[in-house]
Amino acid sequence: MNIAQLSGRGVEITDPLREYVDEKLSRLDRFHDQITSARVTLTVRDVKNAARRNRVEVQINVPNGIIRAEESNADMYAAIDKASDVLERQLRKFKTKFLKQRHEAQPQPEPGPAEQAAQLGEEDGEVQPEIVRQKRFELRPMTPQDAVFQMEALGHDFYVFKNMGTDSCGVVYRRKDGHYGLIEPK
Repeated sequence: MNIAQLSGRGVEITDPLREYVDEKLSRLDRFHDQITSARVTLTVRDVKNAARRNRVEVQINVPNGIIRAEESNADMYAAIDKASDVLERQLRKFKTKFLKQRHEAQPQPEPGPAEQAAQLGEEDGEVQPEIVRQKRFELRPMTPQDAVFQMEALGHDFYVFKNMGTDSCGVVYRRKDGHYGLIEPK
């Protein structure tokens, strides 16, 4: 696998560490040969009343999706191992679903009314919300079913995507009843 970017926060990226990351992530090629790039960030941080913790964040870009893993451990090499195992499971699942969808008929976009934002829950108004993290990403064209799969693969509660059927932005989210909702503009 071609690691496009390997960076360290609070840790120097040594040659043995770089080789170990390359070795662990090269195992993933057997599960999905269409991996376009990978970004790995190694972080060493001090945790209050605990030993130093090492965190590994890996993002793998694949056609029509992103596979991501974050793992922490007292040992950096153990954290890399754990992240590699998580990515391997996610890629196996992604490849299985991708091949299954490829063999099935082309999915039709699901028509239906947009879900109301109020169903997501209302705030009580007493606590002032604060934006603590901001992300920018490319909207990839996909079906709502693909977006649900990406949301599950990332472990998120919602996913923003460009709907192939309507050519507009959409949001899928996990409902409290275990099903999924789709929010689309009129």
